[in-house]
Amino acid sequence: MTEKELDAAQQGKGQETLSKELLEDMYIKMLHTRLFEEKVAYFFSMGMVHGTTHLYVGEEASAVGACSALEVEDLITSTHRGHGHCIGKGIDLNKMMAELLGKETGYCKGKGGSMHIADLTRGNIGANGVVGGGHAISVGAALTLRMKKQDNVVLCFFGDGASNEGSFHEALNLASVWKLPVIFLCENNLYGMSVPVSKSMNVQDVAVRAAAYGIEGRVVDGNDAIAVYHAVKEAKEYVKENGPILIEAKTYRWLGHSKSDANVYRTKEEIASWKEKCPIKRLRKYLEEAGISTAEELDSIEKQAKEDIDKAVEFAQNSPYPSLDTIMDDVYA
Repeated sequence: MTEKELDAAQQGKGQETLSKELLEDMYIKMLHTRLFEEKVAYFFSMGMVHGTTHLYVGEEASAVGACSALEVEDLITSTHRGHGHCIGKGIDLNKMMAELLGKETGYCKGKGGSMHIADLTRGNIGANGVVGGGHAISVGAALTLRMKKQDNVVLCFFGDGASNEGSFHEALNLASVWKLPVIFLCENNLYGMSVPVSKSMNVQDVAVRAAAYGIEGRVVDGNDAIAVYHAVKEAKEYVKENGPILIEAKTYRWLGHSKSDANVYRTKEEIASWKEKCPIKRLRKYLEEAGISTAEELDSIEKQAKEDIDKAVEFAQNSPYPSLDTIMDDVYA
């Protein structure tokens, strides 16, 4: 396929042509996310993980597409459903798996668990157990970038439920007034815990709320990694000149809100219909049909992804638990 044909096959004329290397990197990161989540679900079923976790299965295109459009020095704030954000930003799978299993080699030395993973070396300010907790943090981080005269942006992940929190409106207002380089990216998976969006807000699109703060709001197919990539890439240049933007990625989580959710408020038919839109299968289909990667190459990538997760599990299981003598270490409040 010629470069011109490849460009046309991707998301519209005039957009950046994505290299094979980048597309295959996005593919393996989406596989890492799916396989990581499936392994965590298994560990929970075996009683090997304490507390709870919020799985991201079905939403992989949103995190990986968005993070792939950022530089390492660009910052992200994550959510309670943040494993995909961490992997998209290039986190160490071994340390992440160790954290989930409460091991000393984890990102928080096994004391933070699923909802508190951060990696400042990769621009990941951190996940957050508070719904909407990343809004104000992203504005503060963007102000810091501005004051340090750094040419980077902050991408704030949050869900549709968090867009009903007061912090959402305060953050968009302040970021707009100060024209801060923040990309507010709402992952609308259609449910805030068990409440459908139709019963929690009186607008069809979260993106329309941007108008109230004098900023742009855009909607993107959150199950299309390439479309999300382009949306964030364009937004990144936009916010540097114009201030914040709100992007709404329409997607869907296949599983319950958390491990304590029996998931009885949705029909099997609804879930099945979204599984047919699997973002990973969609990217694979595109790569094959566009002639970018062969079936054999993609099979090899899938094999590599499984091996990477198996190695992460082995690393975590062979790591020690933190000593009781360190229980008060790293405690600040």
